[in-house]
Amino acid sequence: MLSRPFFTTQEIADLLKVSEATVRHWIHDGELRAVRFARDFRVAAKDLEAFVNAHATQPAPKSND
Repeated sequence: MLSRPFFTTQEIADLLKVSEATVRHWIHDGELRAVRFARDFRVAAKDLEAFVNAHATQPAPKSND
């Protein structure tokens, strides 16, 4: 059903080299979309990718296909 189900807040913190508290702050502020499972949050890969792209300083380069 899901190829890469969800990332934990700790996995995202490790990937982006920030603290887990920062990731939770992004979630609570509504910047990063997450799903709550019991007391923990999970973030879908596509939502993490959208978050990173939205915070890029420059648009993605256009392909020359």
